[in-house]
Amino acid sequence: MMRAIGRWIFALAVLFAAVSLAAFVLDWAMFKLRGSPQSTVAVSQYMEVPLKGGKTEYDYLATSNVPCAVALFPHEGKDPCWNLRRNPTQWVNAGGVFILLTKLSGAHTNSARVNVSK
Repeated sequence: MMRAIGRWIFALAVLFAAVSLAAFVLDWAMFKLRGSPQSTVAVSQYMEVPLKGGKTEYDYLATSNVPCAVALFPHEGKDPCWNLRRNPTQWVNAGGVFILLTKLSGAHTNSARVNVSK
């Protein structure tokens, strides 16, 4: 009984993988045959900035036109237009950028700075 259930689960997993692969290949072929159609979608961009004490600040950056692929799946590094229209906001986490910039600038460190100029 358990072996039969295992076979059904395996068969369903293989069928799901095959249908998913066929859908992606068909979408890619249609995308290429139509000449890689692209469009733009207006997206509002926000930045999430971590503050001291575990608080977070949310800043509005701008609304910009983001290029997208007219397809079911992402192609050529662009999200599908239907997904961007459904989710018109993008969040940028500034935590990693802030840490990188402070390390590069030497801020908040006890190391000595050397000024090299001609």
